[in-house]
Amino acid sequence: MISFNLRCKNDHEFEGWFKNSDAFDDQNAKRQIACPTCGSKKIERALSAPNVSTARRQEAVTAEQAKKFRTALRDLRKHVESTHENVGRDFAEEARKIHYGEREQRDIFGEATMEEAQDLAEEGVPVAPLPWIEEKADN
Repeated sequence: MISFNLRCKNDHEFEGWFKNSDAFDDQNAKRQIACPTCGSKKIERALSAPNVSTARRQEAVTAEQAKKFRTALRDLRKHVESTHENVGRDFAEEARKIHYGEREQRDIFGEATMEEAQDLAEEGVPVAPLPWIEEKADN
């Protein structure tokens, strides 16, 4: 899809989205495009600033997104650590005991192998793997 800034014969400017430049030309020639303000079908492209995406800009955006993602993961870790009990390597056993009513209901977190997590899920024990990120500042 491509976006064009358009202008009608009455100088109303608006935006239009088209599959490509040829699609705009075809629809405009058939008078299928109308100004949303006055209904005029005499439309031309208006000047617009180019949107050039450079590799450097993409790297900057990607780096910023990665930084936000890491921050969100750290916030998630802080939340879990402050609201759940860490049962360490006993996670699978403790989660199973809570599920079957052998221990009091409480929020826990800890470590489990992929096989242990799959076994818990198959038993209907509600578990979710979390991406765990170390606590450190972004560089």
